Amino acid sequence: MPIFDYKGLDKQGKTVRGTIDSENARNARMKLKRDGIFVVDLIDKTRSAAKKAKSGGPKARGGSVNVQDMSMMTRQLATLLKASVPLVESLSAVAEQVQNPTLSEALSDIKNMVNEGASFHKAIAKYPKIFSKIYISMCEAGETSGTLDVILIRLAEFTEAQSALSSKVRAAMIYPILMFVVTTALLMLLFVFVVPKIMVIFDSNPDLVLPWYTKAVFNLSGVLVDYWYVIAIAVTLFIVVFLNWIRTPSGSVQWDAIKLRLPIAGRIIRTVAVSRFTRTLSTLLAGGVPMLGAMSIVRNVVSNEIIARAVDDARDNISEGESVAGPLKKSNQFPPLVIHMINIGEKTGELETMLSQVSDSYDFQVKTEIDGLTALLEPLMIVVMGCVIGIIVFSIMMPMFELLNTGTG
Repeated sequence: MPIFDYKGLDKQGKTVRGTIDSENARNARMKLKRDGIFVVDLIDKTRSAAKKAKSGGPKARGGSVNVQDMSMMTRQLATLLKASVPLVESLSAVAEQVQNPTLSEALSDIKNMVNEGASFHKAIAKYPKIFSKIYISMCEAGETSGTLDVILIRLAEFTEAQSALSSKVRAAMIYPILMFVVTTALLMLLFVFVVPKIMVIFDSNPDLVLPWYTKAVFNLSGVLVDYWYVIAIAVTLFIVVFLNWIRTPSGSVQWDAIKLRLPIAGRIIRTVAVSRFTRTLSTLLAGGVPMLGAMSIVRNVVSNEIIARAVDDARDNISEGESVAGPLKKSNQFPPLVIHMINIGEKTGELETMLSQVSDSYDFQVKTEIDGLTALLEPLMIVVMGCVIGIIVFSIMMPMFELLNTGTG
């Protein structure tokens, strides 16, 4: 039955607002008139919701929903459902509680769809930019099994764990990037503004013989000053070509393969991918999603095409009756511990538990490695920056001392 938002005046002339269920707008006005309300404005929310769903919903118009908003909303909805509050009323309550306007508007539309008879997972599927494939698939499994409240709790925990891991990786990269930018800016300042002024002093003394390292610094400074635009164009061109290359199917695969072979970062990238794989697969299987469907979804969360292709191959072999551990082992992309734990989980019937334990272990390993790498990079970057600047200063000061000695002598 359609739902209408109304604005009107009561018998005392006060403005009143609310919602009413009715077959059509005419009947809605008659009901409100019987209740002593003079209707000023009447909006069919169901029709409005359908239009928004066709256009891609609030997210398509530029709104954004962060992980914290999604996690809090999911937990609130799960709590209400666990307390036996009907789904429509739960959605209505959560829509009013949510601070994010994009998510609140989407939940209101979803509530209207569910109120008209649509299933929850089909309603949220109208908003693919807000609700991921994992979210939709698990909600479908939860509705089918009658455990939607339990599934939503697992989804909230899964979202928080993935967010914490991603935040840890991003935070670890901030300091090295910042140090690199500061060092580059400082060197450019020295080479472009300081060194050329000192060169003028040395050029005015033709008898002074400059050492090779000083000449090298001056030559580099001259190149940067005279050909900075050529360097800028070359760097920009390289970045554009590189970005276009990694967007191509073959370039993406080759770049992902290179990343996995990097000395220290490669191990961390693989560990993060394995952690995402095991945690997502565990969450999906525990939520009642079939293995083949779960493998199709989980290949999109590993963020590495090499490992994703290994998951695809494993899925094809599993569909032919093989175990999970066997095909993953053949790919040579998963550590032996993961294969061993999955093998034990399959034999004991506790695959979800084993996958969750592996994910916890690898999350801890990622955090430990990142902490160690950060602790190593901080002094290393300072030493490198100090050495580079020290070499430049030494290259300038040595001839300067010689010039002063010559002048005094």
